[in-house]
Amino acid sequence: MLVRFALRTSILVVFAAFGGIGFGLSLAALLWMSIIVSAIIGTIKRELPFDVVLNHWDETVAYAALFFLVSVFNHAVPV
Repeated sequence: MLVRFALRTSILVVFAAFGGIGFGLSLAALLWMSIIVSAIIGTIKRELPFDVVLNHWDETVAYAALFFLVSVFNHAVPV
């Protein structure tokens, strides 16, 4: 899960760098979509949210934490 998360996050950062609405807003939108996709995959695979191994639900929480961190910095720094 950690390798998958790192790979997906690096891909999101690269795509956000080429976003037309700015890096911060693009990254926030991509992280929001990743939260939704990870939650849907976790539901489809019927993974338990608080299992002993890392799964898509843990990835969802990590994307949500990054989303809120990016959102704080998007509002704190005027462009």
